[in-house]
Amino acid sequence: MKLVHLTRRAACVLLLSAAGGLAAGPALAQTPPPGAAKPTVVIVATGGTIAGAGASALNSATYQAAKVPVDQLIAGLPELSSVANVRGEQAFQIASESFTNDKLVTLGKRVSTLLKDPAVSGVVVTHGTDTLEETSFFLNLVVRTDKPIVVVGSMRPGSAMSADGMLNLYDAVVLAASPSAKGKGVLVAMNDDILSGRDASKRVNIKTSAFSSPWGPLGMVVEGKTYWFRTLAKRHTAGSEFNIDEIEALPEVAIVYGSGSMNPALYDAAVQGGAKAIVHAGTGNGSVPNYAVDKLKAIRDKGVMIVRSTRVGEGGFVLRNAEQPDDKYDWVVAHDLNPQKAKILAAVALTRPQTTAELQRIFWEY
Repeated sequence: MKLVHLTRRAACVLLLSAAGGLAAGPALAQTPPPGAAKPTVVIVATGGTIAGAGASALNSATYQAAKVPVDQLIAGLPELSSVANVRGEQAFQIASESFTNDKLVTLGKRVSTLLKDPAVSGVVVTHGTDTLEETSFFLNLVVRTDKPIVVVGSMRPGSAMSADGMLNLYDAVVLAASPSAKGKGVLVAMNDDILSGRDASKRVNIKTSAFSSPWGPLGMVVEGKTYWFRTLAKRHTAGSEFNIDEIEALPEVAIVYGSGSMNPALYDAAVQGGAKAIVHAGTGNGSVPNYAVDKLKAIRDKGVMIVRSTRVGEGGFVLRNAEQPDDKYDWVVAHDLNPQKAKILAAVALTRPQTTAELQRIFWEY
């Protein structure tokens, strides 16, 4: 049995055989200038929907993730050979909700090692979309390089009609091979947009336009060309004070989600679970209900960091000493980072001893 897979490129038809073999339609890649040496891009695959497959072309939301190995992804997109010398590595083959701190550290170290090779121009990381935003921010914080790192996923498996993975992967390789992407931090290539790994976030779970940033994209990839609109103002990659080569493990950081009539015992459970910091995903401006304030103060007195973030989905921005007297309580605010990104930054920062003032500085700068 063969299934016809449609992509956003009307001229390209992907055939996926029952045995898992891949073949692709006519090449549309834009080639480097004559005589120019092609860059080398390494695709580090971790699984996810971009490597997924469903039972039929109608299964765009019901499928098995992490089924197609990286070599088959590359073989199914011969246009990549016109952009760069591409090779693949299979780091993991998992759905991204199964990413752990240990896997983050392992991935970060491998990407760092690859980019130390003078022959490697950039790295693409294929990733499931559920935790893509955490991994991209983590790499943005800890890999000391100005070479492009591009994290890419898809919202539909390759077996679905109008699958988005092929074009997303093509765009990611274009970015990783492009000199214009150097020094711009970790990038996310999704749905034609170039997003910053620092603030890209998954906003919806069943559309190809799932990823966005509250501050807008950095640029776009259109027909194999990059177009830039802005750059990231926050510290990242080569300008970071953190270095994956010096990190062996990440401390436990917990998120407690705020709501009406919440149970303060959730904070105790986080401490009992070994949390070195608690991210309070509060309502509005990171608000803390009056019946939970004393609980958080007592936890802070025990040495656990308290970080006020917000559950607001788009453009959340927590102001220090607004809603709560953070200076008085010795708490930290997450600035514009959502709870899951605040968790990543707190974990990376707490690989070293930190005062509250230093941790707050880190949240302002990153």
